[in-house]
Amino acid sequence: MPNWEARKAAGDRHETRVMQALRDHGWTVQACGQGTYPAPIQDALRRTRSALRQFPDLIAARGGELVTIDAKDRMPSTHSNRYAISATAVNAGLLFTATHAPTPLYYVLGDMRVLTPAEVLHYTVHALRHRSGAYHLVSSHQAHPFDEVFGSEAAHAA
Repeated sequence: MPNWEARKAAGDRHETRVMQALRDHGWTVQACGQGTYPAPIQDALRRTRSALRQFPDLIAARGGELVTIDAKDRMPSTHSNRYAISATAVNAGLLFTATHAPTPLYYVLGDMRVLTPAEVLHYTVHALRHRSGAYHLVSSHQAHPFDEVFGSEAAHAA
C-alpha cells in the first residue's frame, strides 16, 4: 500500500472484520491500543520506537476467558504462502505476553487464521528470514483456523 493513511484504512477494515467475527463467536470485544488514541498521541507513537506502538488492537472476553488480539492484514504473501510479521511486532508481542500472563495475545491474520508471537518465533528460529531481517516469514500452513482458537459459531449458538 502506498502510504500510511491507506494502510491504516485497510487495517481498520480488518479490525472491524475481526471484531465482528469474535462477536459472532460469543465474545465481548473492545478496541484498545494505538487506534483508540487521539490523533496527537497516534502521531507521537508513529515517531517513537516504544513497544506501545505494538499494543494489541482488541481485548475480548467470553465467560471467564480473556484474550488480546493484534489484527494483522495484508497477509499471507500471494507469492510464497508465508506471512510476513515484523520482528518489532513479534518482540513487542513476546514482551506483552510475558508481562500480562496468563492473558494470551493472538495475531489474527488477513485470511482469518491465527498465530501467537511465540509460535511465530518458534516456526522461524531456523527458517528463512526476510533479507532485511525486519520480518519473520511463517508458512501459512502453521496458522490455526479462527474457529479452532475462538470456538465455532455453531457451538456458541447451541
